[in-house]
Amino acid sequence: MKRDLPPLNALRAFEAAAVRQSFSEAAGLLHVTHGAVSRQIRLLEEWLGTPLFERQHRQVRLTDAGRDYLADVRAALERIETASARLRQGPMPLRVNAPATFTLRWLIPRLSRFQLQHPHVEVKLTTSSEPVSQLADSFEVAIRGGPQALPGFIAHEFLQESRLPVCSPALLERLPISSPADLSRHTLLHTAGSPEFWPQWLDAAGASGLQPAASLTLEHFYLTLQAALDGLGVALGPSRLIADDLTSGRLVQPFSGPRLEDWRYFAYVPETRDGHPAVAAFCRWLEQADPA
Repeated sequence: MKRDLPPLNALRAFEAAAVRQSFSEAAGLLHVTHGAVSRQIRLLEEWLGTPLFERQHRQVRLTDAGRDYLADVRAALERIETASARLRQGPMPLRVNAPATFTLRWLIPRLSRFQLQHPHVEVKLTTSSEPVSQLADSFEVAIRGGPQALPGFIAHEFLQESRLPVCSPALLERLPISSPADLSRHTLLHTAGSPEFWPQWLDAAGASGLQPAASLTLEHFYLTLQAALDGLGVALGPSRLIADDLTSGRLVQPFSGPRLEDWRYFAYVPETRDGHPAVAAFCRWLEQADPA
């Protein structure tokens, strides 16, 4: 069957240049010259009979037709790459690095949904709180708070977090909390790396300088949450990471506010991997996995 298709190399050059809005960056990605990219895109425009870029001094910008064409071309190339990788080497590996608490409390409980939608992507999870630029192991996606200016990486925001006091229902029944002042009868749970959270929340609640009955500091945040679940005190819980505990009643929130604005979560992807089918699918899934 003869198909009326444009040259594949021209499509690859167009996708790279369109995503980065730069012929030079596309040339670097494809390991060819700027002139080669320019010729391939000109060939494609002549084949289509319409301009795909507006060429300006030292920069290019997609036309309306180019933007529409990019969406279809990327989807088609992703399908071709996915099918080819499946036949050539089996499942596509996707190496994801994320903080331990986020992985345990948010990512793992939802990951089966991604696997059901993308059975040919093999996710390999590692946990770390190291800065992205200092990670020793290779990865396709690193999940961290942000935004951060990281040269060589594309940032995809997918989750906004806020904090409120939380405790076990048994603790609240034993020592009721109706106002911030009542926290003076409680143990406040702290995480070693974030000692500023409670002072910030108390200040926002109009209770600056409040002295609790006791304080307990734990090394990792997942230990702080476990201490709250076990009734050891009151923690400042990140709403998205404890959503399942709140829904099940394992934790309760004595107050509806004020909310302490916290991390915005981003998926940081090396520029060389951005647009890879497995990476693109995972980033889209992150954005849809926990709607606000």
